[in-house]
Amino acid sequence: MFRYTEDQGKMLGVNGWVKNTRQGTVIGQVQGPRDKVEEMKHWLRYVGSPSSRIDRAEFTNQRDISKLEIRGFGTRY
Repeated sequence: MFRYTEDQGKMLGVNGWVKNTRQGTVIGQVQGPRDKVEEMKHWLRYVGSPSSRIDRAEFTNQRDISKLEIRGFGTRY
């Protein structure tokens, strides 16, 4: 399932990670140019992987950073 999310993040050139929670939700971080982060948020909110069901997408703790804190985009377990 996360392969699609990883592919999308890499295609957009953003950095970050995603992880399934025990509650059946997904958490993660996305870093990069503002326009690319917004594209990724749109994809997460409205598209997602083919087998996903998106009921709601909530983005919190958004802030500007001067330097990337994460390299690459991947899945955490």
